[in-house]
Amino acid sequence: MTTATAQRPARAGSRPAAPVPGAEHRSRPSSVLTTIVLGCVAILAFWWFGTPTSAGATPGTALVSAGELAGLLASFLVCAQVLLVARVPWFERAVGFDKLTSWHRSLGTTVVLLVVTHVLLMVVGGMFVDQATPWGEAMIMLRSYPEMLSALAGTAVFVVVGMSSARLMRRYLSHEWWFAVHLTIYLGIYLTFGHQVFGGRHLVGNPVAQTLWLTMYAGTGLAILWWRIGIPVLDNLRMGLRVETVVPEATGTVSVWLRGKGVDRLAARGGQFFLLRFMTAGHLATAHPYSVSIVPTDERLRFTIGALGDHSTAMRHIRPGTRVFVEGPFGRFTAGRSRSNRALLIAGGAGIGPVRALAEELVGAGRDVVVLHRGHSADRLALSREFPEAETLHYIPLTGRRRELGYDPLGPTSLGRLVPDIARRDVFICGPEGMTETVVASARALRVPRTAIHHEELSLS
Repeated sequence: MTTATAQRPARAGSRPAAPVPGAEHRSRPSSVLTTIVLGCVAILAFWWFGTPTSAGATPGTALVSAGELAGLLASFLVCAQVLLVARVPWFERAVGFDKLTSWHRSLGTTVVLLVVTHVLLMVVGGMFVDQATPWGEAMIMLRSYPEMLSALAGTAVFVVVGMSSARLMRRYLSHEWWFAVHLTIYLGIYLTFGHQVFGGRHLVGNPVAQTLWLTMYAGTGLAILWWRIGIPVLDNLRMGLRVETVVPEATGTVSVWLRGKGVDRLAARGGQFFLLRFMTAGHLATAHPYSVSIVPTDERLRFTIGALGDHSTAMRHIRPGTRVFVEGPFGRFTAGRSRSNRALLIAGGAGIGPVRALAEELVGAGRDVVVLHRGHSADRLALSREFPEAETLHYIPLTGRRRELGYDPLGPTSLGRLVPDIARRDVFICGPEGMTETVVASARALRVPRTAIHHEELSLS
């Protein structure tokens, strides 16, 4: 099967086509951020109107009051943090999985800082009020506030989880160990909840506030149970997905075919990804994100996976018949993001999987598609034979290391030569982080609008 090695010139005067059928609306991450900000404002108002004016009379009482505000904000934001990764469809459609994960990390840092601030301000403020030493004030608080021992244990859990997510610690923790530690955050939330309801000055004796607080936590818990556990379990019981075959595609790359029932009901699109958990030894502990590499059918899914780590490298040894638990689809790296009748898809390494599926969908919608496939050598260009030469599909392999070529094939000069009309195309990029940064910079230098550049990070940590 032949592949194109040059680009067909763009048609002069062509107009943007209508969006791909089923295309999503422009993302509105601001709506999610606005909801979180309004929640923080509501907490601030709740604290303000529930705090007596005498609280600011002395430095000690002012510090204690500020500590209470830090605790209230931490309590609210930990629910928001958990909801961001609860697989709530509204969040996913509005923001996208990659940004939700990034926001989750950022909020996690904020929550830990607020929890530590809450403890410090309460102790230091109490020291001024009670004229006590730090140790003495800690003992007073343990005796005076309800549920303090469990709250102390919960605080320790928050700090440990926060430390485990620091970049320095991540160098020494495997993904499986990090994930196991991360899950203990639910224990931390449980241990600190009683202290909030029965020990918080703004909640004790206020049935309405206690009911609203309980509703907030119960709603968060139900969202986790339904969207992260309930729906995926029901879907997987219905589909019964198993590994059909594992096919070597190129050096370091294999395709894993899954077969089940009613796969089309997942409504997965080219460019999206699933979280896969293979029900066999060595793979049960965690799920990993892999993109579909062909538009799914009613019975089959295919994932083309590059050997980038222990888990992905082990894919070649997965046995046919192995049961697979999938969760998804996720991601907005889809044809629905395109607003032009032309698209440039750039893939590097295992990024060819989602690009191949995306190209299939775009070509099917009548778009003019150019695919640039970057690899160190020809034997690493997986799925290259699946890009047949056609009027609306042009596949251009770009092989060789930069130091051997003497230039960067994805630099502005080369990219502009390969795709002269790039400024009028949507640019989709999937590959290593360094390659993505290079292409984004090159595309911007070639006058591609930021809104026409699309990429997505597949990361759970």
